[in-house]
Amino acid sequence: MSNEFIINAQPRDDQGKGASRRLRREGLVPGILYGAGKEPTPIAVAQNELAHQLENDAFYSHILTVKIGKATEKAVLRDLQRHPSHPTILHFDLQRVSEDSAVRVHVPLHFINEDKAPGVKQQGGVVSHHLVEVEIASLPKDLPESIEVDLGGLNVGDAIHLSELKLPKGVEIVELSHGDEHDNAVVSIHHARVTAAEEPEAGEAAAEGEEPAGESE
Repeated sequence: MSNEFIINAQPRDDQGKGASRRLRREGLVPGILYGAGKEPTPIAVAQNELAHQLENDAFYSHILTVKIGKATEKAVLRDLQRHPSHPTILHFDLQRVSEDSAVRVHVPLHFINEDKAPGVKQQGGVVSHHLVEVEIASLPKDLPESIEVDLGGLNVGDAIHLSELKLPKGVEIVELSHGDEHDNAVVSIHHARVTAAEEPEAGEAAAEGEEPAGESE
Protein backbone atom coordinates (compact mmCIF):
# COMPACT_ATOMS: atom_id res chain seq x y z
CA MET A 1 0.00 0.00 0.00
CA SER A 2 1.63 3.21 -1.15
CA ASN A 3 0.12 5.75 1.24
CA GLU A 4 1.42 6.05 4.78
CA PHE A 5 -0.68 7.57 7.54
CA ILE A 6 0.84 8.61 10.85
CA ILE A 7 -1.32 9.39 13.87
CA ASN A 8 0.37 11.44 16.57
CA ALA A 9 -1.49 10.46 19.72
CA GLN A 10 -1.09 11.19 23.40
CA PRO A 11 -2.10 8.95 26.29
CA ARG A 12 -5.01 10.06 28.45
CA ASP A 13 -5.69 9.12 32.04
CA ASP A 14 -9.11 10.65 32.63
CA GLN A 15 -12.05 8.75 31.18
CA GLY A 16 -15.80 9.21 31.11
CA LYS A 17 -18.16 11.70 29.48
CA GLY A 18 -16.88 14.67 31.46
CA ALA A 19 -13.26 13.98 30.56
CA SER A 20 -14.18 13.49 26.90
CA ARG A 21 -16.01 16.83 26.80
CA ARG A 22 -12.95 18.56 28.27
CA LEU A 23 -10.73 17.01 25.62
CA ARG A 24 -13.02 18.17 22.83
CA ARG A 25 -13.04 21.71 24.19
CA GLU A 26 -9.24 21.57 23.97
CA GLY A 27 -9.41 20.54 20.32
CA LEU A 28 -8.70 16.85 20.96
CA VAL A 29 -10.61 13.69 20.03
CA PRO A 30 -10.74 10.86 22.58
CA GLY A 31 -10.04 7.38 21.26
CA ILE A 32 -9.02 3.87 22.23
CA LEU A 33 -6.29 1.58 20.92
CA TYR A 34 -6.97 -2.11 21.59
CA GLY A 35 -6.23 -5.64 20.42
CA ALA A 36 -3.22 -7.91 19.78
CA GLY A 37 -3.48 -9.36 23.28
CA LYS A 38 -2.57 -6.06 24.94
CA GLU A 39 -4.46 -3.88 27.38
CA PRO A 40 -6.62 -1.17 25.77
CA THR A 41 -4.84 2.19 25.69
CA PRO A 42 -6.94 5.37 25.97
CA ILE A 43 -5.50 8.03 23.65
CA ALA A 44 -6.32 11.44 22.23
CA VAL A 45 -5.54 13.02 18.85
CA ALA A 46 -5.80 16.60 17.63
CA GLN A 47 -9.22 17.17 16.03
CA ASN A 48 -7.87 19.08 13.02
CA GLU A 49 -5.14 16.49 12.36
CA LEU A 50 -7.56 13.56 12.43
CA ALA A 51 -10.13 15.40 10.32
CA HIS A 52 -7.45 16.10 7.70
CA GLN A 53 -6.44 12.43 7.58
CA LEU A 54 -10.06 11.36 7.15
CA GLU A 55 -10.37 13.46 3.98
CA ASN A 56 -8.36 10.74 2.24
CA ASP A 57 -10.57 7.72 1.50
CA ALA A 58 -7.53 5.44 1.71
CA PHE A 59 -7.25 6.21 5.44
CA TYR A 60 -10.20 3.91 6.18
CA SER A 61 -8.57 0.79 4.71
CA HIS A 62 -4.87 1.36 5.42
CA ILE A 63 -2.55 0.18 8.13
CA LEU A 64 -1.99 3.25 10.29
CA THR A 65 1.15 4.11 12.23
CA VAL A 66 0.21 5.25 15.73
CA LYS A 67 2.86 7.19 17.63
CA ILE A 68 2.40 7.53 21.40
CA GLY A 69 5.42 9.26 22.82
CA LYS A 70 8.44 7.18 21.79
CA ALA A 71 6.34 4.06 21.14
CA THR A 72 5.00 3.13 17.69
CA GLU A 73 2.23 0.65 16.90
CA LYS A 74 0.38 -0.46 13.77
CA ALA A 75 -3.43 -0.32 13.73
CA VAL A 76 -6.53 -0.03 11.57
CA LEU A 77 -9.53 2.23 12.07
CA ARG A 78 -12.40 0.19 13.50
CA ASP A 79 -15.03 2.77 14.48
CA LEU A 80 -15.63 6.47 14.16
CA GLN A 81 -18.32 8.58 15.80
CA ARG A 82 -19.23 12.00 14.40
CA HIS A 83 -21.52 14.67 15.77
CA PRO A 84 -24.95 14.35 14.11
CA SER A 85 -25.32 18.02 13.20
CA HIS A 86 -21.83 19.50 12.69
CA PRO A 87 -18.46 18.20 11.45
CA THR A 88 -16.95 17.25 14.80
CA ILE A 89 -15.39 13.85 15.48
CA LEU A 90 -16.54 12.59 18.87
CA HIS A 91 -14.61 9.35 19.31
CA PHE A 92 -12.58 6.76 17.38
CA ASP A 93 -11.47 3.15 17.87
CA LEU A 94 -8.20 1.72 16.57
CA GLN A 95 -7.38 -2.00 16.50
CA ARG A 96 -3.76 -3.10 16.73
CA VAL A 97 -2.45 -5.37 13.98
CA SER A 98 0.61 -7.60 13.72
CA GLU A 99 2.50 -8.51 10.58
CA ASP A 100 1.80 -12.25 10.93
CA SER A 101 -1.95 -12.02 11.69
CA ALA A 102 -4.70 -11.48 9.14
CA VAL A 103 -6.72 -8.28 9.40
CA ARG A 104 -10.20 -7.49 8.11
CA VAL A 105 -10.90 -4.11 6.49
CA HIS A 106 -13.33 -2.59 4.00
CA VAL A 107 -11.72 -1.48 0.74
CA PRO A 108 -13.35 0.52 -2.07
CA LEU A 109 -14.21 -0.96 -5.46
CA HIS A 110 -12.74 0.80 -8.49
CA PHE A 111 -14.96 0.40 -11.57
CA ILE A 112 -13.28 0.70 -14.99
CA ASN A 113 -14.34 0.56 -18.67
CA GLU A 114 -18.00 1.32 -17.96
CA ASP A 115 -18.31 3.45 -21.11
CA LYS A 116 -16.60 0.75 -23.19
CA ALA A 117 -18.88 -2.10 -22.11
CA PRO A 118 -20.92 -3.44 -25.09
CA GLY A 119 -24.04 -3.32 -22.93
CA VAL A 120 -23.59 0.45 -22.56
CA LYS A 121 -21.85 1.53 -25.75
CA GLN A 122 -23.77 -0.58 -28.26
CA GLN A 123 -26.93 -1.74 -26.47
CA GLY A 124 -27.93 1.41 -24.59
CA GLY A 125 -27.87 -0.27 -21.19
CA VAL A 126 -27.50 1.34 -17.78
CA VAL A 127 -24.93 0.37 -15.14
CA SER A 128 -26.08 -0.38 -11.58
CA HIS A 129 -23.52 -0.49 -8.77
CA HIS A 130 -24.80 -2.85 -6.09
CA LEU A 131 -21.67 -2.52 -3.92
CA VAL A 132 -19.11 0.27 -3.62
CA GLU A 133 -16.81 -1.45 -1.13
CA VAL A 134 -16.11 -4.97 0.09
CA GLU A 135 -14.71 -6.43 3.31
CA ILE A 136 -11.52 -8.39 2.79
CA ALA A 137 -9.12 -10.37 4.98
CA SER A 138 -5.36 -10.58 4.46
CA LEU A 139 -2.02 -10.07 6.11
CA PRO A 140 -1.20 -6.36 6.55
CA LYS A 141 1.50 -6.51 3.85
CA ASP A 142 -1.01 -7.77 1.27
CA LEU A 143 -3.79 -5.21 1.81
CA PRO A 144 -4.74 -3.47 -1.46
CA GLU A 145 -5.83 0.17 -1.66
CA SER A 146 -8.81 -0.85 -3.80
CA ILE A 147 -10.15 -3.72 -5.89
CA GLU A 148 -10.59 -3.19 -9.62
CA VAL A 149 -13.83 -4.21 -11.33
CA ASP A 150 -13.57 -4.34 -15.14
CA LEU A 151 -16.88 -3.90 -17.00
CA GLY A 152 -15.27 -4.00 -20.44
CA GLY A 153 -16.90 -7.29 -21.48
CA LEU A 154 -20.40 -6.90 -20.04
CA ASN A 155 -23.57 -6.99 -22.14
CA VAL A 156 -27.09 -6.04 -21.09
CA GLY A 157 -28.25 -8.64 -18.59
CA ASP A 158 -24.72 -9.45 -17.41
CA ALA A 159 -23.42 -9.01 -13.86
CA ILE A 160 -20.17 -9.42 -11.96
CA HIS A 161 -20.39 -11.26 -8.63
CA LEU A 162 -18.05 -11.30 -5.63
CA SER A 163 -16.54 -14.62 -6.67
CA GLU A 164 -15.58 -13.14 -10.06
CA LEU A 165 -13.48 -10.29 -8.67
CA LYS A 166 -9.77 -10.51 -9.39
CA LEU A 167 -8.05 -10.36 -6.02
CA PRO A 168 -4.37 -9.83 -5.22
CA LYS A 169 -2.48 -12.81 -3.86
CA GLY A 170 -3.25 -13.52 -0.22
CA VAL A 171 -6.53 -11.56 -0.20
CA GLU A 172 -9.92 -13.14 0.54
CA ILE A 173 -13.46 -11.71 0.52
CA VAL A 174 -15.05 -12.19 3.94
CA GLU A 175 -18.62 -12.50 2.64
CA LEU A 176 -17.74 -15.55 0.53
CA SER A 177 -16.58 -17.44 3.63
CA HIS A 178 -20.26 -17.71 4.66
CA GLY A 179 -21.26 -19.85 1.67
CA ASP A 180 -22.20 -19.67 -2.02
CA GLU A 181 -25.51 -17.99 -1.21
CA HIS A 182 -23.51 -14.91 -0.23
CA ASP A 183 -21.99 -14.54 -3.70
CA ASN A 184 -23.71 -11.20 -4.21
CA ALA A 185 -23.75 -9.16 -7.41
CA VAL A 186 -21.29 -6.28 -7.42
CA VAL A 187 -22.37 -4.52 -10.62
CA SER A 188 -24.76 -5.22 -13.49
CA ILE A 189 -26.00 -3.74 -16.77
CA HIS A 190 -29.69 -3.59 -17.57
CA HIS A 191 -32.05 -1.92 -20.03
CA ALA A 192 -33.06 1.62 -19.14
CA ARG A 193 -36.50 1.72 -17.59
CA VAL A 194 -39.19 3.59 -19.55
CA THR A 195 -40.93 6.17 -17.38
CA ALA A 196 -44.58 7.19 -17.68
CA ALA A 197 -43.52 10.48 -19.24
CA GLU A 198 -41.79 8.57 -22.05
CA GLU A 199 -44.77 6.33 -22.92
CA PRO A 200 -46.77 7.28 -26.10
CA GLU A 201 -49.81 9.46 -25.47
CA ALA A 202 -53.25 8.45 -26.80
CA GLY A 203 -53.11 11.35 -29.23
CA GLU A 204 -49.81 10.14 -30.61
CA ALA A 205 -51.28 6.66 -31.15
CA ALA A 206 -54.23 8.15 -33.04
CA ALA A 207 -51.90 10.18 -35.21
CA GLU A 208 -50.21 6.93 -36.23
CA GLY A 209 -53.50 5.55 -37.67
CA GLU A 210 -55.48 4.25 -34.70
CA GLU A 211 -59.12 5.46 -34.62
CA PRO A 212 -60.53 6.59 -31.28
CA ALA A 213 -63.41 4.42 -30.06
CA GLY A 214 -66.91 5.57 -31.13
CA GLU A 215 -65.78 7.61 -34.14
CA SER A 216 -65.65 4.90 -36.81
CA GLU A 217 -68.31 5.01 -39.58
